[in-house]
Amino acid sequence: MTTARTPGHGPLTGVRVVELAGIGPGPFAAMLLADLGADVVRVDRPGGPGLGIDPAYDVTNRNKRSVVVDLKSPEGRDQVLDLAARADVLVEGYRPGVAERLGVGPEPCHARNPRLVYGRMTGWGQHGPLARRAGHDIAYIAPTGTLGMIGSPQEAPPAPANLLGDYAGGSLYLVVGVLAALHHARATGTGQIVDAAIVDGTAHLATMIHGMLAAGGWQDRRGGNLLDGGCPYYGTYETADGRYMAVGALEPRFYAEFLSLLGVDDRAEARTDVTRWDALREEIAARFKARTRDEWTAVFDGSDACVAPVLSLREAPHHPHLAARGTFTDHGGITQPAPAPRFSATPTTVRTGPARPGADTADVARDWDVPGLLPSSRTSQ
Repeated sequence: MTTARTPGHGPLTGVRVVELAGIGPGPFAAMLLADLGADVVRVDRPGGPGLGIDPAYDVTNRNKRSVVVDLKSPEGRDQVLDLAARADVLVEGYRPGVAERLGVGPEPCHARNPRLVYGRMTGWGQHGPLARRAGHDIAYIAPTGTLGMIGSPQEAPPAPANLLGDYAGGSLYLVVGVLAALHHARATGTGQIVDAAIVDGTAHLATMIHGMLAAGGWQDRRGGNLLDGGCPYYGTYETADGRYMAVGALEPRFYAEFLSLLGVDDRAEARTDVTRWDALREEIAARFKARTRDEWTAVFDGSDACVAPVLSLREAPHHPHLAARGTFTDHGGITQPAPAPRFSATPTTVRTGPARPGADTADVARDWDVPGLLPSSRTSQ
């Protein structure tokens, strides 16, 4: 096991990760590894961040260190290979063939370090008709069937930010793959390539739904099923002040408690009678419109009715439960989600703010014993 020389916290303390800078799911995956304690060195390109925001606010680069390398130069290629030789994991998010063209693909990296886990993050994957095509989250999740599941049947499917594809179907699957391959590398001494494609991960997220579809328990259309807004006791409702409450009262006793607190009587049979769902939905909607979101929050507080207020991003950190758990944290003047999940023996924390491009070159050169990173050791930058 590689031992980092810098203080670490979390179960991945001692794991070294090289991140070839990009945007979206690759940096988020590397952030998660860093949150878990890994020593993540982000290799930024000359000319500034790819995301186009002030690096001081790009919290996906928290808990990392940064060096600036010109990968289009022979010196830059050698610097990355030197880092890969000392790393446990490398993460890149280029289109297929780009890393190879730059001279830092799996073959030269594994020649220097056979134990290296080489994580590849793309939308379409490393092969297939669309592999080299450009894309973004919404275009990747569209062919998988998951985007078509979301929203009202009377409207176009909404864009679910970039949470479903980039981060759930992409970053999280890359991290799972990297950790599994790291376990294998430590057991066998042999690294491997992890091909994490957003299309694969997003399709995989819908595994249960495909089973229900095959069993006849799911209709292949929006707004006609138990979990997609078709069910009147699983969805969102507008309140008197134009805000919303979320309802998920699926089980019989939760459903009964929900109706009782809402003030709707004699609707027990409607729970399983689809022909009565439209009328039930109208009655529930009318009740919610009679009070404000905060008033309804007070009504359902402490109950098992499975009802919660729909909060905005700025409101969420102040929710009593999330505040009590410390789900959000403040670091460097930025409110942000705290690392997750939690560990009893190796707790995690936000150790440092967003890495500034190139700010950690000297420290990384020392800690990783890569003197070629230092400006005085290079002929160009």
